[in-house]
Amino acid sequence: MKSLKNRSAFTMIELIFVIVILGVLAAVALPKFAGIQG
Repeated sequence: MKSLKNRSAFTMIELIFVIVILGVLAAVALPKFAGIQG
Protein backbone atom coordinates (compact mmCIF):
# COMPACT_ATOMS: atom_id res chain seq x y z
CA MET A 1 0.00 0.00 0.00
CA LYS A 2 1.92 3.02 -1.26
CA SER A 3 0.71 6.52 -0.46
CA LEU A 4 1.33 7.58 -4.08
CA LYS A 5 -1.07 4.93 -5.41
CA ASN A 6 -3.64 5.91 -2.81
CA ARG A 7 -3.32 9.57 -3.79
CA SER A 8 -3.70 8.86 -7.51
CA ALA A 9 -6.70 6.62 -6.82
CA PHE A 10 -8.24 9.34 -4.65
CA THR A 11 -7.82 11.93 -7.41
CA MET A 12 -9.48 9.56 -9.90
CA ILE A 13 -12.38 8.93 -7.52
CA GLU A 14 -12.53 12.67 -6.83
CA LEU A 15 -12.79 13.45 -10.56
CA ILE A 16 -15.53 10.85 -11.10
CA PHE A 17 -17.35 12.08 -7.98
CA VAL A 18 -17.33 15.70 -9.21
CA ILE A 19 -18.51 14.66 -12.69
CA VAL A 20 -21.36 12.62 -11.19
CA ILE A 21 -22.43 15.51 -8.95
CA LEU A 22 -22.36 17.94 -11.89
CA GLY A 23 -24.43 15.50 -13.95
CA VAL A 24 -27.02 15.10 -11.19
CA LEU A 25 -27.22 18.87 -10.62
CA ALA A 26 -27.67 19.45 -14.35
CA ALA A 27 -30.35 16.76 -14.58
CA VAL A 28 -32.24 18.35 -11.67
CA ALA A 29 -31.72 22.02 -12.60
CA LEU A 30 -32.34 21.87 -16.37
CA PRO A 31 -36.00 20.72 -16.21
CA LYS A 32 -36.78 23.37 -13.56
CA PHE A 33 -35.03 26.06 -15.62
CA ALA A 34 -36.90 24.98 -18.76
CA GLY A 35 -40.16 24.96 -16.78
CA ILE A 36 -39.55 28.53 -15.60
CA GLN A 37 -38.85 29.76 -19.13
CA GLY A 38 -41.72 27.80 -20.63
